[in-house]
Amino acid sequence: MTSYLLAGGGTAGHVNPLLAVADSLRERDPHASVLVLGTKEGLEARLVPARGYELLIVDKVPFPRRPNRAAIAFPGRFRTAIAQVRAHIREHDVDVVVGFGGYASAPAYVAARREKVPYVVHEANARPGLANRLGAGRAAGVGVAFEGTPLKRGEVVGMPLRHEIVDLDRAASRAEAAAAFGLDPARPVLLVFGGSLGAHRLNEALADSWGDVLAAGWQLLHVTGERSDLVDPEVPGYAMRRYVDRMDLAFALADLIVSRAGSATVSEISALGIPAVYVPYAVGNGEQRLNAASAVAAGAALLIEDSTFTGDKVREELLPLLADRTRIDRMAEAAAHVGTRTGTQNVVAMIDSALTN
Repeated sequence: MTSYLLAGGGTAGHVNPLLAVADSLRERDPHASVLVLGTKEGLEARLVPARGYELLIVDKVPFPRRPNRAAIAFPGRFRTAIAQVRAHIREHDVDVVVGFGGYASAPAYVAARREKVPYVVHEANARPGLANRLGAGRAAGVGVAFEGTPLKRGEVVGMPLRHEIVDLDRAASRAEAAAAFGLDPARPVLLVFGGSLGAHRLNEALADSWGDVLAAGWQLLHVTGERSDLVDPEVPGYAMRRYVDRMDLAFALADLIVSRAGSATVSEISALGIPAVYVPYAVGNGEQRLNAASAVAAGAALLIEDSTFTGDKVREELLPLLADRTRIDRMAEAAAHVGTRTGTQNVVAMIDSALTN
């Protein structure tokens, strides 16, 4: 029986690809031991047990960014975290470690190396995190989601995606999706969303321009996020939702998407071959702009800066695009060649290679 230890967490960007790989390993061999390493504080503490996997705990030890008291304490705390992971590896007779970034991954890579257990790295963002940059050098395999990711020995494998995206037949699901949102399946749909909490900039721009979108002959499916205070105008052709738990249906209905450019979002949209306009979140280290870069370069997407995305920008740039179905069709064709639905299988193949080499 093979024992896998999957390390990662903190955010959905780390947890979701981890769970996609875990599910694939468990489906392939129900007798395999699939364990997850994470912290008590991260999103994994809730999502991993809910999915039916045992969560092994490691201390959360952030890398110090400046010389202070935390930096002084870091070496000792990191050694403790490494020791915790080594104990887990021994207790569960782990055969291979797979890291997806986040606080759990850095000590997992060091512990695996010291226990002489092969490990694999997967990086979801076009700008790699510190843990994966440190772990890539001695990994048995390094997979990246995006072309051009500056990670040593990185091989483009794509993003491990959830089943409802991988298996989605957009054309076959369009009628069901239209009924779910009260829209007409025969008319084009613009999908706008900014994640579970929404995106204020996108919401404000559409609040000022939704009438123009409808006047252009398009319908609008606008997922505002749970914190939004926008008032639904309740007009035909405009479906406003605070939250959508069946994003596969939203994707099935979308002829064009306006969204942020998180790694999972870009990977899912590209995998489904949907043209997009990305408005990268301006806070952080710029990874969202980089996540969208390959789709933009291929002609599958446009990029608009967050600071400029207003109702006027919608009227100036988005409305001409909505009126040009030939251009949208070309973008869709390009999108179909940018993404992949085989990210999970590719990562599993990399794990198998690590076990046999």
